Amino acid sequence: MSTLSRELNRYLTIRRSLGYHLRADERILRRFIAFAEQEGAEFISTDLFLRWHNTFGRASRQTWATRLGIVRRFSEWLHGINPGHEVPPQALIPRRYHRARPYIYSDEEIRLIVETAAELPSINGIRAVSYSTLFGLIAVTGLRISEALSLDVADVDLEAGLITLRRGKRGKARLLPISDSATVRLVAYVRERDRLLGAHPEPFFVSDHGKRLTDATARYSFAAVCQTIGLRPAEKFYRHGHGPRIHDLRHTFAVRTLVNWYRTGKDPAREMIKLTTYLGHTNPADTYWYIQAVPELLDLASRRAEASLAQEVLP
Repeated sequence: MSTLSRELNRYLTIRRSLGYHLRADERILRRFIAFAEQEGAEFISTDLFLRWHNTFGRASRQTWATRLGIVRRFSEWLHGINPGHEVPPQALIPRRYHRARPYIYSDEEIRLIVETAAELPSINGIRAVSYSTLFGLIAVTGLRISEALSLDVADVDLEAGLITLRRGKRGKARLLPISDSATVRLVAYVRERDRLLGAHPEPFFVSDHGKRLTDATARYSFAAVCQTIGLRPAEKFYRHGHGPRIHDLRHTFAVRTLVNWYRTGKDPAREMIKLTTYLGHTNPADTYWYIQAVPELLDLASRRAEASLAQEVLP
């Protein structure tokens, strides 16, 4: 094992002890360190990062700005140990934050995603049943993919219909009640998972080998499903391609909840804190963002505001 690999392991261990998950960071950094080792580099430098950038493949400016930030944090750690390591400047790839407009899935598209995931190639059938259940659960609860994958069997109380999220974003924990229909599907999953595995695993969602599903494999499987049903163009060499994302299932859940409030006459201002809490947002503004991001919601909000103003001016 090289010095860079050893320091990366130590870096990840220490930061995780402080409460960070670092799944994406680890994935990016291991690829970067593998490139450095292939190049015979003993120190991190701006030139090394640029050479890695040129050989990595296609990605947006925002994605590369994120990767640069991950490498910079690790480089700062290494520089504190040995000044021979250079910290690539942030200005190397300016970050232009632009929140992507959410893709709102139709009921038919969600049905196709779940049904197609149930047909994914699998050694013993567990991969197919795990991903169909995982995607369905995200669609009906708005869980983040990282939150869903972090669930252990002990976190899912199928008798009470309650999910305990112990490792939400920024380490925040919360309780999520789930519907009776969702509970029934989860009970069926647990029964089939344990039957196929021949054991009772600790992670809730597992692979064919009984290990916890990873973020990378979940995103790959979702991309493969979307390519199969035509939501993403087919790609060579197992590339994910571009199109609706797994995170858009969360967006769809939030938007449908808001739309239902408007259509049933509920006051979104009074209800919003419930959705903010359920989704695990730290700031209500993150939840209100959906109203301006989705044309149908903006139209409903405008109509509600106009109706309220009309009532105020009536004699």
